[in-house]
Amino acid sequence: MSQDQIVQDRIRKVVAVLIIIMMLFGLRLIEIQAIRAQEYVEKVDIELNKSATLLAPRGAIFDKNGVELARSISAINIAVDQTVVNDPINAAKLVAPILGLNESELILNLTGQRRYVLIAKNIEPSKWRDVYAALTAYNIAILKTPEGISKRIGGFVPERSYIREYPTGKLSSSLVGIINDQGAGASGIESSLNSILTGTNGKYVYANGRGNIIPGSEQIRIETKSGTSIRLTIDRDVQWVAQNAISQAVAAARAESGTVIVMDPKTGHILAQASAPTFDPNNSESITQNRLRNPSVQEVYEPGSTGKVITVAAALEEKLVTPNTVFSIPYSLQVAGETFRDHEKHPLQRLTTTGLLAVSSNTGSIKLGQVLGKYALYSYLKKFGIGENTNSKLPGESAGILHPVKDWSGTSLPTIAFGQGYSVTAMQATSVFATIANDGVRVKPTILAGLVDQTGKFTASEKSESIQVLSQQTAQSLRKMMESVVSPNGTAPSAAIEGYRVAGKTGTAERYNSNCGCYSGYTASFIGFAPADQPKYVVNVTIQDPKGMHWGGVLAGPVFKKVMSFVLQNQRIKPTPVSETHLSLTEAALKSKILANKNSKKAGA
Repeated sequence: MSQDQIVQDRIRKVVAVLIIIMMLFGLRLIEIQAIRAQEYVEKVDIELNKSATLLAPRGAIFDKNGVELARSISAINIAVDQTVVNDPINAAKLVAPILGLNESELILNLTGQRRYVLIAKNIEPSKWRDVYAALTAYNIAILKTPEGISKRIGGFVPERSYIREYPTGKLSSSLVGIINDQGAGASGIESSLNSILTGTNGKYVYANGRGNIIPGSEQIRIETKSGTSIRLTIDRDVQWVAQNAISQAVAAARAESGTVIVMDPKTGHILAQASAPTFDPNNSESITQNRLRNPSVQEVYEPGSTGKVITVAAALEEKLVTPNTVFSIPYSLQVAGETFRDHEKHPLQRLTTTGLLAVSSNTGSIKLGQVLGKYALYSYLKKFGIGENTNSKLPGESAGILHPVKDWSGTSLPTIAFGQGYSVTAMQATSVFATIANDGVRVKPTILAGLVDQTGKFTASEKSESIQVLSQQTAQSLRKMMESVVSPNGTAPSAAIEGYRVAGKTGTAERYNSNCGCYSGYTASFIGFAPADQPKYVVNVTIQDPKGMHWGGVLAGPVFKKVMSFVLQNQRIKPTPVSETHLSLTEAALKSKILANKNSKKAGA
């Protein structure tokens, strides 16, 4: 082979190799740009960008007039990537004073290989700006020193967060509740309506500049969706008066707890639901597990004499008695081997049905229960909602306790007739009186007026379910009978309001203690409505385990008067004339009235 041929052969081989190399480069380029393009983009994205959760704010909680009871305000969480902090000691010296952290503890949180450590939660945005400014100034200065980039402090990352704030503080804390550290409802409305209030979190990405967000690089990938706001039926002003009144009463009586409920009997709307003792939701040190409970729906108790209105209502509805039916009322009465007594010793009395209700006679109620019978009494208890949840939208609501008739003993009928032997919540008891106030129609109580979407549009809740329990005539007769309770001869003259007709019933029940399986202490209560002839509002005052004086008329009556007086004035309810016709409480008074009417007719003739 000649020299020229050898050279040409070598050239052909080199060209062939170059062609093969170019083909390989071409194939690699096709693989990068087409076949595996997305994979490489994602790798670059991972190296240069980071993603983080974009927290969504919870919906606000408003009262009926739009006053904020709970709201979310912007805050910042600060996390660090320990692997790029570089100088934990100087970083801690810079950051600890700004955030109010212990410097030694912060050094420990900045040292190591963990990629995510939360060092500050729910701080004001201005504090993050101060941290960022301090770190930036330090890094600019350190780049001019021999240590240079090796001592540059990185790794501090802000995360958007929200603080739950309660502008009215203690005013409605047991009702509204609080959220937990994870941002979910832990008690109250915050818990029961958590699914509505909770928003949908989003996602954002940012350029990763040696562990810090490169300013201006943030991009939202998934938008957040704020939680839906809710409007309650609560009126802040009425709530304030109720909270103030019950707090003072509980403190004065050295009671375990107390609650006030204000309800519109026609709509079922709860205008106020105050409990004491309470807590400040903005101060975690004032919060205890016991105070997070809402006694108006979570505490069950035997109603005592307030339960007598059910016995009377049932007997009236069944037409077994009238308001003027006369009973012989002894001080004590023996039934099924047990002796039952009235609260004060007295000789044999001749009282009307109205009279036995006015003086709250236990033995009189027993006689009424015997006329009624256990099956009829049980059926009316069920009709009034005893033994079932009211579905008021408050969490942990108890259904109370009402045993079926088959489980009743020989003493169950007399006991239940005067309001012991079954248990209710304050909300259930309020509903009973609201039924009487609403002409015998039971409207389930509710705390939720409606929802407010992100645009501010309000959508009202569906009307509460209603059930006819008593006839209008029975309800009206019973209301008139209950006016006698606040008369000078009744058990609660302290609940009377000048210029208005008021009706109600006191309760002083022995309190069951589950710790000893015995009765110890009392439940003092007064539940009433006004104006008695055309009731607009019902107020329930319940005080648990007062020390010393424990009569419902003495302890709860004045609280009722204070709250109801404000409600009537606040809602501009006109005064009502005092009833001209008072029902007779005793047989003697009844005979005297009958005789007076006869004489009046003769004189007119």
